[in-house]
Amino acid sequence: MAYTIEQIRHLVDGALDWETAHRMLSEPKDAERFSMYREILQERVSWDDPILLPAGPHLYIVVNSGGDWVWKCDCGFEFCDYRQNWKLEALVYVRDTKELLGELYPQLMAPAPEWQVIREYYCPQCGTQHEVENPTPWYPVIHDWEPDIEAFYREWLELPVPERPRA
Repeated sequence: MAYTIEQIRHLVDGALDWETAHRMLSEPKDAERFSMYREILQERVSWDDPILLPAGPHLYIVVNSGGDWVWKCDCGFEFCDYRQNWKLEALVYVRDTKELLGELYPQLMAPAPEWQVIREYYCPQCGTQHEVENPTPWYPVIHDWEPDIEAFYREWLELPVPERPRA
């Protein structure tokens, strides 16, 4: 089923009626819907770098003015190359004490800080929280994913592959 750009806009805003949202999310995704989604997101940011792939509500992989594919925040802050772990460029707040963990959990329900901490990752420029993870304290920063953008465009969307960044 084809959807209108207005329906996609309502979906992004969280204002789409439940029946349409359920149907939309249950059906196979298509290139037209993805293109409309990217168009809506592009309208909402203040910069012109083309969005290749949304990675979260305020985090994207874009083609920057130098032609590189990078992680970028809504505010315009560029983290790093899309193949690198953007979290290593973020501000990190670690909840690693009973008091700090207790700010999020009811009394006696917080994890033991010897076994689990909460890491919150923020944009260094605007302070937007992009990610939260809860590993053991000694675990390295988690690299969630390294998307294969070419395969996504070519095999899933059947769209032309965006031009690769220079090496």
